[in-house]
Amino acid sequence: MKLLKQAHAVYKTQYHIVWPTRFRRKFINPGVKAYLEIKLLEVRKYYPDWQYIEIGIEPDHVHLHMIIPPKYSVSKVVETIKSNTSRVLSNKFKFLEQVYWDKRGIWSVGYFVSTVGINENIIRKYIATQGQEDEGQAQLELT
Repeated sequence: MKLLKQAHAVYKTQYHIVWPTRFRRKFINPGVKAYLEIKLLEVRKYYPDWQYIEIGIEPDHVHLHMIIPPKYSVSKVVETIKSNTSRVLSNKFKFLEQVYWDKRGIWSVGYFVSTVGINENIIRKYIATQGQEDEGQAQLELT
């Protein structure tokens, strides 16, 4: 994967994010999973610089491997995704009213996040070719 650029930043900020359903209830069946995948992709309409590398959905939790630009905090991204998907899933699937009898959402409050790093050779290559990169000559590939 190539390094990404914004006006004043070059980055490759990848994260592995996991959040469970509230009380670890296993309500994500194939229909809910398909709809959740659609809604996760729709969030990107409003945040096109967020990139999903991989989406994994299990009966009681969700995994995302994604790139988040440095201008966003990870907590804000997770909050945005969880709140949007919780609302639309609750509206679409009325059986969730039996699973969760209150209005506190379907996702657990917490989440797990870990960075996904690049190796030392990539960093050395980036530093060694920095002058060429500034002139638009170097092509850095992450392998």
